[in-house]
Amino acid sequence: KEFRHDVMGHVHAYGKAAPSAMPIIHLGATSCYVGDNTDIVQIRDALKLIKRKLVKTISILREFAAKYRDLPTLGFTHYQPAQLTTVGKRCTLWMQDLMLDLERVEREIEDLPMRGVKGTTGTQASFLELFDGDHEKVKALNKRVCELMGFKKAIPVSGQTYTRKIDFNVLSVLSGVAQSAYKMCGDIRLLANLKEVEEPFAKTQIGSSAMAYKRNPMRSERVCSIARYVMGLPMAPPILMPTSGSRERWTTLPSVVSTFPRDSLPLMSFLLFLPTLPMASTCGPMSSRLTLWPSSLSWPLRSSSWSASRPAAIGKNCTRRSASTRWMLARSSRVRASLTILWSALPMMLCSRPFTTSLMP
Repeated sequence: KEFRHDVMGHVHAYGKAAPSAMPIIHLGATSCYVGDNTDIVQIRDALKLIKRKLVKTISILREFAAKYRDLPTLGFTHYQPAQLTTVGKRCTLWMQDLMLDLERVEREIEDLPMRGVKGTTGTQASFLELFDGDHEKVKALNKRVCELMGFKKAIPVSGQTYTRKIDFNVLSVLSGVAQSAYKMCGDIRLLANLKEVEEPFAKTQIGSSAMAYKRNPMRSERVCSIARYVMGLPMAPPILMPTSGSRERWTTLPSVVSTFPRDSLPLMSFLLFLPTLPMASTCGPMSSRLTLWPSSLSWPLRSSSWSASRPAAIGKNCTRRSASTRWMLARSSRVRASLTILWSALPMMLCSRPFTTSLMP
């Protein structure tokens, strides 16, 4: 509050605690040497946490898929009855998406560079001056700082800040995780409506205050709600502006370009990583306690209406059709016939009289 500067406030606080170190605590550095490097460390550690959650979720889904790999159920396309599949096979679709996300998270952690010791505008001039023009000492310092912080490399060049493309890449990875979670939990919500699959429902849980019989899939709903937010983050307008980062950083600290990502990468940790973590945390435990209803899973296989129209690849065609199926087929035939007559008559209708409409007023 006294200095109105986040980094210098810390420098003076440390200087009071260690007066002899006060002259050299921030020697040669800039605010982004502290802030940007710290943000990169936070991003890396948060990605590692998400990686652990993904590995746990995939492991649980693997066991679920193996357990129910032979349990047949009706597959859907366009949310319409299609061909036979199994519960385990359907689960592998969720696993595959999460595996692709895990690969991207691991790659992002592996490739994430530190800003390193770059000086005020990325030229390392202040550190070069401190080492009396010895370039090798500056390079050694840069390498040593990265090693101490657990990074294999620093970004090759920078302005005052590291390139905001890194932020965008991280957001894209998180968006991918959210997309996979949304698909999985969206499927569970649809299957819950069919009473085929149900998420865990506690003994004392209440589904609805007015309708006690309801068993709302509230965990899946919560995941989908958070996922919608995270999925849109890479294209959020406040993020897009700082992604480019003008020149070495022509703008001052209170500007939009500077303020949003820097003052909000801790905010980014809250708004980006924190929503992603409970989302990933919910998917795993929920998957381990999914409830299957075999009678609901198998009823389409016993249904005469589905059996009548199922493809020959699954079994022999059956000629029996329910009354509703026969009515729908007859109705669709009449509609097709009407459209055919209308289409063939259209040229005669258009040419039966001359066009009198004028384009001029």
